[in-house]
Amino acid sequence: MGNDGLWLRDATCFYGDITVRGRRYRVSLKTRNLQLARARLRLFREKVERLGPRALRSEGTTFNDLADLIVQDYERNARRSIGKLLTILTRLRDAFGTWRAVDIRGADVSDFIDRRKKTGAANGTVNRELAALKRCFRLGVRLKLLSLDDMPVVDLLREGSPRAGFFEREQFEAVRRYLPVVLQALITVAYITGWRKNELLRLLWRHVDFAADTIRLDPGTTKNDDGRLFIMTPELRSVLLEQRERTDALQRETGRIIPLVFHRDGRQIKAFRRAWVSACRRAGVRGRIPHDFRRTAVRNMVRAGIPERVAMLISGHRTRSVFDRYHIVSESDLREAAKRLAALNNGSTDRHRSVAGGPAAAGPMEGR
Repeated sequence: MGNDGLWLRDATCFYGDITVRGRRYRVSLKTRNLQLARARLRLFREKVERLGPRALRSEGTTFNDLADLIVQDYERNARRSIGKLLTILTRLRDAFGTWRAVDIRGADVSDFIDRRKKTGAANGTVNRELAALKRCFRLGVRLKLLSLDDMPVVDLLREGSPRAGFFEREQFEAVRRYLPVVLQALITVAYITGWRKNELLRLLWRHVDFAADTIRLDPGTTKNDDGRLFIMTPELRSVLLEQRERTDALQRETGRIIPLVFHRDGRQIKAFRRAWVSACRRAGVRGRIPHDFRRTAVRNMVRAGIPERVAMLISGHRTRSVFDRYHIVSESDLREAAKRLAALNNGSTDRHRSVAGGPAAAGPMEGR
Protein backbone atom coordinates (compact mmCIF):
# COMPACT_ATOMS: atom_id res chain seq x y z
CA MET A 1 0.00 0.00 0.00
CA GLY A 2 1.29 3.44 -0.91
CA ASN A 3 1.32 6.43 1.34
CA ASP A 4 -1.77 7.75 -0.43
CA GLY A 5 -3.88 4.70 0.50
CA LEU A 6 -3.75 3.01 -2.91
CA TRP A 7 -3.35 -0.72 -3.50
CA LEU A 8 -2.50 -2.43 -6.78
CA ARG A 9 -4.25 -5.77 -6.53
CA ASP A 10 -3.03 -8.62 -8.74
CA ALA A 11 -1.91 -6.04 -11.32
CA THR A 12 -5.55 -5.67 -12.41
CA CYS A 13 -6.61 -2.34 -10.93
CA PHE A 14 -5.98 -0.02 -8.03
CA TYR A 15 -8.02 -0.14 -4.85
CA GLY A 16 -8.29 2.69 -2.37
CA ASP A 17 -8.85 2.92 1.38
CA ILE A 18 -11.80 5.00 2.58
CA THR A 19 -12.55 5.72 6.23
CA VAL A 20 -16.17 6.40 7.16
CA ARG A 21 -17.06 7.15 10.77
CA GLY A 22 -13.95 5.39 12.05
CA ARG A 23 -14.40 2.31 9.87
CA ARG A 24 -12.10 1.57 6.95
CA TYR A 25 -13.39 0.34 3.59
CA ARG A 26 -11.57 -0.69 0.43
CA VAL A 27 -13.10 0.18 -2.94
CA SER A 28 -12.14 -0.59 -6.54
CA LEU A 29 -11.06 2.42 -8.57
CA LYS A 30 -11.52 0.56 -11.89
CA THR A 31 -8.18 1.54 -13.40
CA ARG A 32 -4.51 0.50 -13.56
CA ASN A 33 -3.41 4.07 -14.22
CA LEU A 34 -1.86 5.50 -11.06
CA GLN A 35 -2.69 9.14 -11.74
CA LEU A 36 -6.28 8.34 -12.64
CA ALA A 37 -6.60 6.14 -9.56
CA ARG A 38 -5.37 9.00 -7.35
CA ALA A 39 -7.88 11.42 -8.93
CA ARG A 40 -10.77 8.97 -8.50
CA LEU A 41 -9.85 8.26 -4.90
CA ARG A 42 -9.74 11.97 -4.11
CA LEU A 43 -13.17 12.53 -5.67
CA PHE A 44 -14.58 9.50 -3.88
CA ARG A 45 -13.30 10.70 -0.52
CA GLU A 46 -14.92 14.09 -1.13
CA LYS A 47 -18.18 12.32 -1.94
CA VAL A 48 -17.97 10.25 1.24
CA GLU A 49 -17.37 13.38 3.31
CA ARG A 50 -20.47 14.94 1.75
CA LEU A 51 -22.82 11.92 1.75
CA GLY A 52 -21.48 9.57 4.40
CA PRO A 53 -22.15 5.78 4.11
CA ARG A 54 -24.60 6.34 1.27
CA ALA A 55 -21.66 6.92 -1.05
CA LEU A 56 -20.39 3.40 -0.27
CA ARG A 57 -23.80 1.85 -0.89
CA SER A 58 -23.98 3.51 -4.29
CA GLU A 59 -20.67 1.92 -5.23
CA GLY A 60 -22.18 -1.55 -4.95
CA THR A 61 -25.53 -0.80 -6.58
CA THR A 62 -25.95 -2.09 -10.14
CA PHE A 63 -28.60 -1.20 -12.65
CA ASN A 64 -30.11 -4.66 -12.16
CA ASP A 65 -30.63 -3.72 -8.50
CA LEU A 66 -32.50 -0.58 -9.56
CA ALA A 67 -34.56 -2.51 -12.10
CA ASP A 68 -35.60 -4.93 -9.37
CA LEU A 69 -36.83 -1.95 -7.33
CA ILE A 70 -39.21 -0.76 -10.03
CA VAL A 71 -40.56 -4.29 -10.56
CA GLN A 72 -41.24 -4.55 -6.83
CA ASP A 73 -42.95 -1.16 -6.92
CA TYR A 74 -45.26 -2.30 -9.74
CA GLU A 75 -46.03 -5.59 -7.98
CA ARG A 76 -46.69 -3.82 -4.69
CA ASN A 77 -49.17 -1.47 -6.35
CA ALA A 78 -50.72 -4.24 -8.52
CA ARG A 79 -50.20 -2.27 -11.72
CA ARG A 80 -51.66 -4.02 -14.74
CA SER A 81 -48.97 -2.62 -17.04
CA ILE A 82 -46.24 -4.72 -15.41
CA GLY A 83 -46.03 -6.87 -18.56
CA LYS A 84 -45.05 -3.83 -20.63
CA LEU A 85 -42.59 -2.79 -17.94
CA LEU A 86 -40.83 -6.16 -18.02
CA THR A 87 -40.43 -5.88 -21.79
CA ILE A 88 -38.94 -2.41 -21.42
CA LEU A 89 -36.60 -3.55 -18.64
CA THR A 90 -35.34 -6.40 -20.81
CA ARG A 91 -33.89 -3.84 -23.23
CA LEU A 92 -32.47 -1.72 -20.41
CA ARG A 93 -30.94 -4.73 -18.65
CA ASP A 94 -29.31 -5.81 -21.92
CA ALA A 95 -27.70 -2.38 -22.14
CA PHE A 96 -26.81 -1.65 -18.50
CA GLY A 97 -27.59 -4.75 -16.42
CA THR A 98 -24.36 -5.37 -14.49
CA TRP A 99 -23.12 -1.80 -14.70
CA ARG A 100 -22.69 0.06 -11.46
CA ALA A 101 -25.46 2.64 -11.36
CA VAL A 102 -22.96 5.42 -10.63
CA ASP A 103 -21.11 4.58 -13.86
CA ILE A 104 -24.13 5.24 -16.08
CA ARG A 105 -23.77 8.79 -17.29
CA GLY A 106 -25.55 10.98 -19.83
CA ALA A 107 -23.20 9.93 -22.64
CA ASP A 108 -24.03 6.27 -22.00
CA VAL A 109 -27.74 7.06 -22.19
CA SER A 110 -27.15 8.87 -25.50
CA ASP A 111 -25.34 5.80 -26.84
CA PHE A 112 -28.30 3.65 -25.79
CA ILE A 113 -30.68 5.97 -27.65
CA ASP A 114 -28.55 5.81 -30.80
CA ARG A 115 -28.47 2.00 -30.70
CA ARG A 116 -32.24 1.79 -30.24
CA LYS A 117 -32.85 4.20 -33.10
CA LYS A 118 -30.65 2.11 -35.39
CA THR A 119 -32.90 -0.88 -34.71
CA GLY A 120 -35.88 1.13 -35.95
CA ALA A 121 -37.42 1.94 -32.56
CA ALA A 122 -39.79 4.92 -32.67
CA ASN A 123 -39.15 7.98 -30.52
CA GLY A 124 -42.21 7.18 -28.44
CA THR A 125 -40.94 3.66 -27.74
CA VAL A 126 -37.52 4.95 -26.74
CA ASN A 127 -39.12 7.58 -24.50
CA ARG A 128 -41.03 4.89 -22.59
CA GLU A 129 -37.71 3.14 -21.98
CA LEU A 130 -36.02 6.35 -20.89
CA ALA A 131 -38.90 7.09 -18.52
CA ALA A 132 -38.42 3.67 -16.91
CA LEU A 133 -34.69 4.35 -16.62
CA LYS A 134 -35.35 7.63 -14.82
CA ARG A 135 -37.87 5.93 -12.54
CA CYS A 136 -35.28 3.31 -11.58
CA PHE A 137 -32.82 5.98 -10.50
CA ARG A 138 -35.46 7.99 -8.62
CA LEU A 139 -36.35 4.90 -6.60
CA GLY A 140 -32.67 4.36 -5.87
CA VAL A 141 -32.39 7.92 -4.57
CA ARG A 142 -35.57 7.59 -2.50
CA LEU A 143 -34.24 4.45 -0.81
CA LYS A 144 -30.87 6.17 -0.25
CA LEU A 145 -28.97 3.70 -2.43
CA LEU A 146 -27.90 6.61 -4.62
CA SER A 147 -27.61 10.36 -4.36
CA LEU A 148 -29.03 12.93 -6.72
CA ASP A 149 -25.49 13.43 -8.03
CA ASP A 150 -25.53 9.83 -9.26
CA MET A 151 -28.51 10.32 -11.58
CA PRO A 152 -27.54 10.59 -15.26
CA VAL A 153 -28.92 13.29 -17.51
CA VAL A 154 -31.82 11.78 -19.48
CA ASP A 155 -33.32 13.93 -22.23
CA LEU A 156 -36.48 12.60 -23.86
CA LEU A 157 -36.82 12.60 -27.61
CA ARG A 158 -39.30 14.68 -29.50
CA GLU A 159 -42.32 12.60 -30.42
CA GLY A 160 -44.53 13.01 -33.45
CA SER A 161 -47.92 14.62 -33.29
CA PRO A 162 -50.62 12.51 -31.67
CA ARG A 163 -52.75 10.40 -33.95
CA ALA A 164 -55.58 12.32 -35.58
CA GLY A 165 -57.66 9.35 -36.70
CA PHE A 166 -61.40 9.39 -36.08
CA PHE A 167 -64.56 8.00 -37.66
CA GLU A 168 -67.40 9.81 -39.30
CA ARG A 169 -70.69 8.00 -38.75
CA GLU A 170 -70.79 6.48 -42.23
CA GLN A 171 -67.20 5.24 -41.91
CA PHE A 172 -67.96 3.57 -38.59
CA GLU A 173 -71.04 1.88 -40.05
CA ALA A 174 -69.05 0.66 -43.06
CA VAL A 175 -66.38 -0.95 -40.86
CA ARG A 176 -69.03 -2.49 -38.61
CA ARG A 177 -70.79 -4.01 -41.61
CA TYR A 178 -67.67 -5.94 -42.60
CA LEU A 179 -66.86 -7.23 -39.09
CA PRO A 180 -68.04 -10.59 -37.71
CA VAL A 181 -71.26 -10.39 -35.70
CA VAL A 182 -69.40 -11.13 -32.44
CA LEU A 183 -67.45 -7.87 -32.86
CA GLN A 184 -70.18 -5.56 -34.14
CA ALA A 185 -71.72 -4.88 -30.73
CA LEU A 186 -68.27 -4.29 -29.22
CA ILE A 187 -67.24 -1.57 -31.66
CA THR A 188 -70.68 0.07 -31.48
CA VAL A 189 -70.31 0.49 -27.73
CA ALA A 190 -66.74 1.76 -28.26
CA TYR A 191 -67.99 4.30 -30.83
CA ILE A 192 -70.68 5.62 -28.47
CA THR A 193 -68.82 5.62 -25.13
CA GLY A 194 -65.19 6.15 -26.12
CA TRP A 195 -64.15 3.52 -23.58
CA ARG A 196 -60.93 1.66 -24.22
CA LYS A 197 -60.96 -1.68 -26.02
CA ASN A 198 -59.48 -3.57 -23.06
CA GLU A 199 -61.99 -1.98 -20.68
CA LEU A 200 -64.87 -3.19 -22.83
CA LEU A 201 -63.41 -6.67 -23.34
CA ARG A 202 -63.44 -7.11 -19.54
CA LEU A 203 -66.98 -5.73 -19.13
CA LEU A 204 -69.29 -8.10 -17.23
CA TRP A 205 -73.07 -8.34 -17.28
CA ARG A 206 -73.16 -7.30 -13.63
CA HIS A 207 -71.88 -3.93 -14.86
CA VAL A 208 -74.97 -3.49 -17.08
CA ASP A 209 -78.18 -2.29 -15.43
CA PHE A 210 -81.08 -2.17 -17.88
CA ALA A 211 -83.48 -1.01 -15.16
CA ALA A 212 -81.37 2.07 -14.46
CA ASP A 213 -80.18 2.39 -18.08
CA THR A 214 -76.51 2.44 -17.01
CA ILE A 215 -73.26 0.65 -17.67
CA ARG A 216 -70.32 1.11 -15.35
CA LEU A 217 -66.69 0.25 -14.83
CA ASP A 218 -65.57 -0.53 -11.28
CA PRO A 219 -62.73 1.44 -9.67
CA GLY A 220 -59.46 -0.36 -10.31
CA THR A 221 -60.56 -1.82 -13.66
CA THR A 222 -59.67 1.21 -15.82
CA LYS A 223 -56.32 2.58 -16.93
CA ASN A 224 -56.35 5.36 -14.33
CA ASP A 225 -58.15 3.16 -11.75
CA ASP A 226 -61.14 5.52 -11.59
CA GLY A 227 -64.65 4.10 -11.79
CA ARG A 228 -66.90 5.23 -14.63
CA LEU A 229 -70.63 5.43 -15.35
CA PHE A 230 -72.43 5.87 -18.67
CA ILE A 231 -76.14 6.52 -19.06
CA MET A 232 -77.43 4.48 -21.99
CA THR A 233 -78.53 6.22 -25.15
CA PRO A 234 -81.37 4.50 -27.07
CA GLU A 235 -78.88 3.08 -29.55
CA LEU A 236 -76.59 1.80 -26.81
CA ARG A 237 -79.50 0.18 -24.96
CA SER A 238 -80.69 -1.52 -28.15
CA VAL A 239 -77.23 -2.92 -28.91
CA LEU A 240 -76.76 -4.24 -25.38
CA LEU A 241 -80.23 -5.82 -25.32
CA GLU A 242 -79.46 -7.67 -28.55
CA GLN A 243 -76.15 -8.82 -27.09
CA ARG A 244 -77.95 -9.98 -23.95
CA GLU A 245 -80.38 -12.03 -26.05
CA ARG A 246 -77.52 -13.67 -27.98
CA THR A 247 -75.72 -14.45 -24.74
CA ASP A 248 -78.85 -15.93 -23.14
CA ALA A 249 -79.44 -18.13 -26.18
CA LEU A 250 -75.88 -19.42 -26.05
CA GLN A 251 -76.18 -20.10 -22.30
CA ARG A 252 -79.32 -22.16 -22.88
CA GLU A 253 -77.65 -24.05 -25.71
CA THR A 254 -74.41 -24.84 -23.86
CA GLY A 255 -75.61 -24.91 -20.26
CA ARG A 256 -72.79 -22.55 -19.27
CA ILE A 257 -72.88 -19.23 -17.45
CA ILE A 258 -71.28 -16.47 -19.54
CA PRO A 259 -70.41 -13.45 -17.39
CA LEU A 260 -68.73 -11.47 -20.19
CA VAL A 261 -70.75 -8.98 -22.19
CA PHE A 262 -68.55 -9.36 -25.28
CA HIS A 263 -67.29 -12.84 -26.06
CA ARG A 264 -66.61 -15.34 -28.79
CA ASP A 265 -68.80 -18.41 -28.19
CA GLY A 266 -68.67 -17.66 -24.47
CA ARG A 267 -64.89 -17.30 -24.35
CA GLN A 268 -63.03 -14.06 -23.79
CA ILE A 269 -62.01 -12.20 -26.94
CA LYS A 270 -58.23 -11.87 -26.84
CA ALA A 271 -57.55 -10.09 -30.13
CA PHE A 272 -59.22 -9.38 -33.44
CA ARG A 273 -56.52 -7.62 -35.45
CA ARG A 274 -56.93 -9.69 -38.62
CA ALA A 275 -60.70 -9.16 -38.76
CA TRP A 276 -60.27 -5.46 -37.97
CA VAL A 277 -57.66 -4.82 -40.68
CA SER A 278 -59.77 -6.66 -43.24
CA ALA A 279 -62.90 -4.69 -42.35
CA CYS A 280 -61.07 -1.34 -42.54
CA ARG A 281 -59.61 -2.27 -45.92
CA ARG A 282 -63.00 -3.25 -47.33
CA ALA A 283 -64.58 -0.11 -45.89
CA GLY A 284 -61.91 2.09 -47.48
CA VAL A 285 -60.42 3.40 -44.23
CA ARG A 286 -57.06 1.65 -44.07
CA GLY A 287 -54.77 2.37 -41.13
CA ARG A 288 -57.46 3.04 -38.54
CA ILE A 289 -57.20 1.46 -35.10
CA PRO A 290 -59.90 0.71 -32.49
CA HIS A 291 -58.47 3.46 -30.27
CA ASP A 292 -59.68 5.97 -32.88
CA PHE A 293 -63.18 5.41 -31.47
CA ARG A 294 -61.95 7.10 -28.31
CA ARG A 295 -61.11 10.27 -30.21
CA THR A 296 -64.36 9.99 -32.13
CA ALA A 297 -66.49 9.75 -29.00
CA VAL A 298 -64.80 12.79 -27.44
CA ARG A 299 -65.40 14.83 -30.57
CA ASN A 300 -69.03 13.69 -30.76
CA MET A 301 -69.63 14.67 -27.13
CA VAL A 302 -68.22 18.16 -27.70
CA ARG A 303 -70.25 18.49 -30.91
CA ALA A 304 -73.38 17.55 -28.95
CA GLY A 305 -72.77 20.42 -26.53
CA ILE A 306 -71.84 18.23 -23.55
CA PRO A 307 -69.78 20.29 -21.06
CA GLU A 308 -66.13 19.30 -21.33
CA ARG A 309 -65.89 18.48 -17.62
CA VAL A 310 -68.72 15.96 -18.02
CA ALA A 311 -67.24 14.60 -21.25
CA MET A 312 -63.94 13.98 -19.42
CA LEU A 313 -65.76 11.99 -16.73
CA ILE A 314 -67.58 9.91 -19.36
CA SER A 315 -64.50 9.16 -21.44
CA GLY A 316 -62.21 8.66 -18.45
CA HIS A 317 -59.70 11.45 -19.16
CA ARG A 318 -58.16 12.61 -15.91
CA THR A 319 -56.15 15.56 -17.25
CA ARG A 320 -57.27 18.40 -19.48
CA SER A 321 -54.12 18.26 -21.60
CA VAL A 322 -54.81 14.67 -22.70
CA PHE A 323 -58.50 15.43 -23.29
CA ASP A 324 -57.55 18.36 -25.53
CA ARG A 325 -55.39 16.07 -27.64
CA TYR A 326 -58.43 13.88 -28.29
CA HIS A 327 -60.79 16.76 -29.15
CA ILE A 328 -60.03 16.63 -32.85
CA VAL A 329 -61.39 19.03 -35.43
CA SER A 330 -62.23 17.47 -38.80
CA GLU A 331 -62.68 19.06 -42.21
CA SER A 332 -66.45 18.84 -41.78
CA ASP A 333 -66.12 20.78 -38.50
CA LEU A 334 -64.18 23.50 -40.31
CA ARG A 335 -66.73 23.65 -43.14
CA GLU A 336 -69.56 23.99 -40.61
CA ALA A 337 -67.65 26.81 -38.92
CA ALA A 338 -67.22 28.53 -42.28
CA LYS A 339 -70.98 28.26 -42.97
CA ARG A 340 -71.81 29.82 -39.60
CA LEU A 341 -69.28 32.60 -40.17
CA ALA A 342 -70.68 33.25 -43.65
CA ALA A 343 -74.22 33.43 -42.25
CA LEU A 344 -73.07 35.90 -39.62
CA ASN A 345 -71.25 38.04 -42.18
CA ASN A 346 -74.23 37.99 -44.53
CA GLY A 347 -76.45 39.18 -41.72
CA SER A 348 -74.05 42.01 -40.96
CA THR A 349 -73.96 42.99 -44.63
CA ASP A 350 -77.78 43.10 -44.84
CA ARG A 351 -77.98 45.31 -41.77
CA HIS A 352 -75.29 47.60 -43.23
CA ARG A 353 -77.19 47.97 -46.49
CA SER A 354 -80.39 48.76 -44.63
CA VAL A 355 -78.75 51.52 -42.62
CA ALA A 356 -76.99 52.94 -45.67
CA GLY A 357 -80.21 53.12 -47.71
CA GLY A 358 -79.11 50.42 -50.13
CA PRO A 359 -81.28 47.79 -51.81
CA ALA A 360 -82.40 46.38 -48.51
CA ALA A 361 -83.99 49.75 -47.67
CA ALA A 362 -85.51 50.39 -51.09
CA GLY A 363 -88.72 48.40 -50.52
CA PRO A 364 -90.34 50.70 -47.97
CA MET A 365 -89.29 53.79 -49.97
CA GLU A 366 -91.10 52.53 -53.06
CA GLY A 367 -94.37 52.50 -51.18
CA ARG A 368 -94.32 56.26 -50.74
